[in-house]
Amino acid sequence: MDRRLTPATDRVALDRLRGQLERPAFTPGRAARLAVPLADLLTAPDGRRDRQVNFGADLAVIEERGDMAFVQASLDGYCGWLPAAALTCDLPPLTHRVMAPATHVYPAADMKQREVMSLSIGARLAVAEVGDRFVRLASGGFVPVQHVTDRPAADPVAVAESLLGTPYLWGGNSRWGIDCSGLVQAALTGCGLQCPGDSDLQRDAFPVTDAIRRGDLLFWPGHVALAVSEHLMIHATAWTMSVTHEPIRDAIARINAAGEGPFQGARRPRA
Repeated sequence: MDRRLTPATDRVALDRLRGQLERPAFTPGRAARLAVPLADLLTAPDGRRDRQVNFGADLAVIEERGDMAFVQASLDGYCGWLPAAALTCDLPPLTHRVMAPATHVYPAADMKQREVMSLSIGARLAVAEVGDRFVRLASGGFVPVQHVTDRPAADPVAVAESLLGTPYLWGGNSRWGIDCSGLVQAALTGCGLQCPGDSDLQRDAFPVTDAIRRGDLLFWPGHVALAVSEHLMIHATAWTMSVTHEPIRDAIARINAAGEGPFQGARRPRA
């Protein structure tokens, strides 16, 4: 079983894994939601970051150990450890998402108030009321109405391009820092398309295509980009430490010259 997608620690596993794993205990899991702007999903309570989850992410809590909780994300099945204090059991229906690169939550419907927190693109919101200038969150706080939507975007490339210039961050999933697979996941899920969290999982999730067109995913070992056209791509890359455009032909030659190839072809997300 893939460690990243297996809802089990060395002590506890989800009930559905009975008969597949041997563990001292099994649990149905406890529903929770991320109540802070952003949290790292760690490989162990004191481990390295694998991925991140954004505000409003629905999670299944499998084990709590000290001040840390082992969870599985509903969005893509990714598992990891994060601070238990970052979770809430208050689960009003999610109605909207942040579609701007980033936004602020204010204590009142007034942009001159000091913000309570900042949220990234992809944050999920439970909106209690939609006003002319702000939406009111069920959990408290107000977000500019221009920054949220209750509908999927139409074009993954446009979503990705809204994050141009975002700093590269290994395992990142937000405006504050993002990696190649995080950018692709943000682009596709922003359009209502299911997408795994890591580039190898993304490569396995979608069918091969021969002719590159806008919206296709382009793969190298450990790297993924999104085709803007048959000649141009967008990706989060350590080469520039940012989200940037690059001609596809140049990227293939550069990555091959660095010994990080070969180009593995294109795959087409299903609409």
